Amino acid sequence: MANKGLQNLKQQVEGAAQEAVTVAGAAVQDAVDQATSAGQKALDQVVKTTQETMDKTTNQASETVSGFGKKLGLLK
Repeated sequence: MANKGLQNLKQQVEGAAQEAVTVAGAAVQDAVDQATSAGQKALDQVVKTTQETMDKTTNQASETVSGFGKKLGLLK
């Protein structure tokens, strides 16, 4: 009889431990997903900012070259 009670207690403990592992695993996965999402958003922002900077620099260089051309009489 006592052996049956110990067996039930063991099963309950094992079940609780398995549930704790499952919950912890889900929490870790959520944290990884959030970090991945945040990293992707940061990377997207860096790419966007870099592209905008390159566009502005290209436009400024084009305007500068055009200005020199006009000053030298090469462009109208």
